[in-house]
Amino acid sequence: MTGISINNLENPNKTWFTYLLECADGTLYCGVTNDLVRRLKQHNGELVGGAKYTAVRRPVVLKKHWSQENRSSASQFEAQIKKMTRQQKLALLET
Repeated sequence: MTGISINNLENPNKTWFTYLLECADGTLYCGVTNDLVRRLKQHNGELVGGAKYTAVRRPVVLKKHWSQENRSSASQFEAQIKKMTRQQKLALLET
Protein backbone atom coordinates (compact mmCIF):
# COMPACT_ATOMS: atom_id res chain seq x y z
CA MET A 1 0.00 0.00 0.00
CA THR A 2 1.45 3.34 -1.00
CA GLY A 3 -0.10 6.67 -0.25
CA ILE A 4 0.50 10.38 0.05
CA SER A 5 3.27 11.65 2.31
CA ILE A 6 1.81 13.54 5.25
CA ASN A 7 4.92 15.71 5.58
CA ASN A 8 3.57 18.40 3.23
CA LEU A 9 -0.01 18.53 4.47
CA GLU A 10 0.15 21.44 6.91
CA ASN A 11 -3.00 23.52 6.73
CA PRO A 12 -2.55 26.96 8.33
CA ASN A 13 -5.78 28.34 6.81
CA LYS A 14 -7.86 25.34 8.00
CA THR A 15 -9.08 24.48 4.53
CA TRP A 16 -11.60 21.63 4.54
CA PHE A 17 -10.75 18.41 2.72
CA THR A 18 -12.56 15.36 1.45
CA TYR A 19 -10.24 12.38 1.56
CA LEU A 20 -10.04 8.72 0.60
CA LEU A 21 -8.12 6.17 2.63
CA GLU A 22 -7.15 2.63 1.75
CA CYS A 23 -7.44 0.24 4.67
CA ALA A 24 -5.18 -2.75 5.31
CA ASP A 25 -7.90 -5.08 3.98
CA GLY A 26 -8.04 -3.14 0.69
CA THR A 27 -11.34 -1.37 1.38
CA LEU A 28 -11.74 2.36 0.86
CA TYR A 29 -12.92 4.87 3.46
CA CYS A 30 -14.06 8.42 2.71
CA GLY A 31 -14.21 11.30 5.17
CA VAL A 32 -13.85 15.05 5.70
CA THR A 33 -11.50 17.06 7.90
CA ASN A 34 -9.70 20.35 8.23
CA ASP A 35 -6.56 18.65 9.59
CA LEU A 36 -5.40 15.73 7.45
CA VAL A 37 -2.33 14.91 9.55
CA ARG A 38 -4.32 14.70 12.79
CA ARG A 39 -7.15 12.76 11.19
CA LEU A 40 -4.81 10.20 9.62
CA LYS A 41 -3.14 9.69 13.00
CA GLN A 42 -6.58 9.20 14.56
CA HIS A 43 -7.55 6.63 11.94
CA ASN A 44 -4.29 4.76 12.59
CA GLY A 45 -4.76 4.78 16.37
CA GLU A 46 -1.87 7.14 17.10
CA LEU A 47 -4.32 9.71 18.55
CA VAL A 48 -7.71 9.29 20.19
CA GLY A 49 -10.54 9.47 17.67
CA GLY A 50 -10.96 8.00 14.25
CA ALA A 51 -13.78 5.93 12.86
CA LYS A 52 -14.94 2.54 14.10
CA TYR A 53 -14.65 1.32 10.51
CA THR A 54 -10.93 2.06 10.28
CA ALA A 55 -10.14 0.97 13.85
CA VAL A 56 -10.35 -2.70 12.87
CA ARG A 57 -8.76 -2.21 9.43
CA ARG A 58 -5.45 -0.60 10.33
CA PRO A 59 -3.12 0.56 9.08
CA VAL A 60 -4.78 2.99 6.72
CA VAL A 61 -3.05 4.99 3.98
CA LEU A 62 -4.15 8.34 2.60
CA LYS A 63 -4.70 7.75 -1.12
CA LYS A 64 -6.06 11.13 -2.23
CA HIS A 65 -7.52 14.34 -0.88
CA TRP A 66 -9.40 17.25 -2.39
CA SER A 67 -9.49 20.74 -0.90
CA GLN A 68 -12.91 22.32 -0.57
CA GLU A 69 -14.19 25.84 0.06
CA ASN A 70 -15.88 24.95 3.35
CA ARG A 71 -17.17 22.08 5.46
CA SER A 72 -20.47 21.99 3.61
CA SER A 73 -18.75 21.51 0.24
CA ALA A 74 -16.46 18.86 1.70
CA SER A 75 -19.44 16.96 3.16
CA GLN A 76 -21.39 17.18 -0.09
CA PHE A 77 -18.46 15.74 -2.05
CA GLU A 78 -18.06 13.02 0.60
CA ALA A 79 -21.73 12.08 0.12
CA GLN A 80 -21.21 11.84 -3.65
CA ILE A 81 -18.19 9.59 -3.21
CA LYS A 82 -19.98 7.34 -0.72
CA LYS A 83 -22.68 6.69 -3.35
CA MET A 84 -20.07 5.51 -5.86
CA THR A 85 -19.20 1.89 -6.52
CA ARG A 86 -15.74 0.65 -5.64
CA GLN A 87 -14.77 0.76 -9.32
CA GLN A 88 -15.91 4.38 -9.58
CA LYS A 89 -13.89 5.28 -6.47
CA LEU A 90 -10.80 3.60 -7.91
CA ALA A 91 -11.29 5.53 -11.16
CA LEU A 92 -11.59 8.75 -9.13
CA LEU A 93 -8.24 7.98 -7.53
CA GLU A 94 -6.68 7.81 -11.00
CA THR A 95 -7.85 11.31 -12.00
